[in-house]
Amino acid sequence: MIDTVPASAFDAAALNTTPLKVLVIDDSHTIRRSAEIFLHQGGHEVLLAEDGFDALALIDEFEPALIFCDILMPRLDGYQTCALLRRNPRFAQVPVVMLTSKDGLFDRARARLAGAQDHLTKPFTKDQLLQAVARHGPLPG
Repeated sequence: MIDTVPASAFDAAALNTTPLKVLVIDDSHTIRRSAEIFLHQGGHEVLLAEDGFDALALIDEFEPALIFCDILMPRLDGYQTCALLRRNPRFAQVPVVMLTSKDGLFDRARARLAGAQDHLTKPFTKDQLLQAVARHGPLPG
């Protein structure tokens, strides 16, 4: 299942943020939906993908500025998805934040080795998600 909603439906200026295109990859409908709601409230345009295969099939047209990616997914997990993105010159520099229920040192190290910039532990709050966008999104100007 993949959905997009234009950021124009929300007022990013009122939230003092630069609207970004954000890709959220997670096999949990609840996590995808929560992230979508929070990101829209932050004024961002969102593309949702159920797994790495779905994301890789759509990423060329969407051209996200930031990617949130679950680690544990069927077919293509988050580590594999991130590693494939890093091998593609068009997306090698796009920040990837891993979404995980695992917060161990090994999991964080493995995410970094795959090319992720950060991780966010699930369940996350709206503030945590939008702070991650502010930390890893492109600088304005």
